[in-house]
Amino acid sequence: MRVLVTGGLGFIGSHTVVELLEENNEVIIVDNLYNSKIEVLEKLERISGKSIKFYQYDLLDKEKLDSIFAENNIDSVIHFAGYKAVGESVREPLMYYTNNLISTLNLLEVMKKYDVRKIVFSSSATVYGEQETPKYVETMKRGETASPYGTTKAMIEKMLEDLYASDNSWNITILRYFNPVGAHQSGLIGEEPNGIPNNLMPYVMKVAAGKLEQLSIFGNDYPTPDGTGVRDYIHVVDLAKGHVKALQNSPDGLNVYNLGSGKGVSVLELVTTFEKVNELKVNYKIVDRRPGDLPEYYADPTKALKEIDWKTEKTLEDICKDTWNYQKNNI
Repeated sequence: MRVLVTGGLGFIGSHTVVELLEENNEVIIVDNLYNSKIEVLEKLERISGKSIKFYQYDLLDKEKLDSIFAENNIDSVIHFAGYKAVGESVREPLMYYTNNLISTLNLLEVMKKYDVRKIVFSSSATVYGEQETPKYVETMKRGETASPYGTTKAMIEKMLEDLYASDNSWNITILRYFNPVGAHQSGLIGEEPNGIPNNLMPYVMKVAAGKLEQLSIFGNDYPTPDGTGVRDYIHVVDLAKGHVKALQNSPDGLNVYNLGSGKGVSVLELVTTFEKVNELKVNYKIVDRRPGDLPEYYADPTKALKEIDWKTEKTLEDICKDTWNYQKNNI
């Protein structure tokens, strides 16, 4: 299968490219390098032993996007490209709505023009908002999103639903991620956010590497076993394999799947596991809760196992070991 991967040099996109190539798919990447680095392309070719066609284009440029489809007989698309920093989206909502929504509209219109009707969309568990139970299942209605970033994911989901309702020849798979962490076992690719990290694991890495002084744990008075927030952490390699399974196994039509482990892990448990596995000390302090943070949520991944034959295989220990291995190789 010839697969166009938008945002294919980013954290999740790059790992998915590796798994696609492992399954003998032909991969074409388009990435504007806003939140990724060109060096990742060479690393992907080293890991896979294959050459990869790459376009440094922005999906907001519809003419250039059109040229990719004109030059390549594309079978399907995995759509990762988009701005993704929650805090930045709160400060710059118009930038997020413009980029994430219009780039997706451009992509869908060009796909329609070239009769490419199979797409896997990178969504997020943030579309659930706050539910009455911490175990999130796909049949729940989308909730109140906590940021413009989350709202763009919910709006794109709705866009895809309306598209399918108008033309059911499309094959659309929406994947709702929980908390992607980890790195490729080679140590060559991993998460490398710009500036000070927003997410827990990259921040832990920076503290462990001595690049940041201290980790702040936001609240230890939640109704959870140790008082800290509970999340569903999923190894990025497991997540990447979920995209390949979705391409291979999703039934015809419009399908939505949670990609998560189904197991909640507290912030403190993750930090102490990281310290134990890597024999390191992570300086941290307990600070006040952040507004909008939920006490606990995790995936019900039953549907993904039943319909696309996917489940997580990596452990929390694997996550901690592989993330630090990547950090050591890139200090």
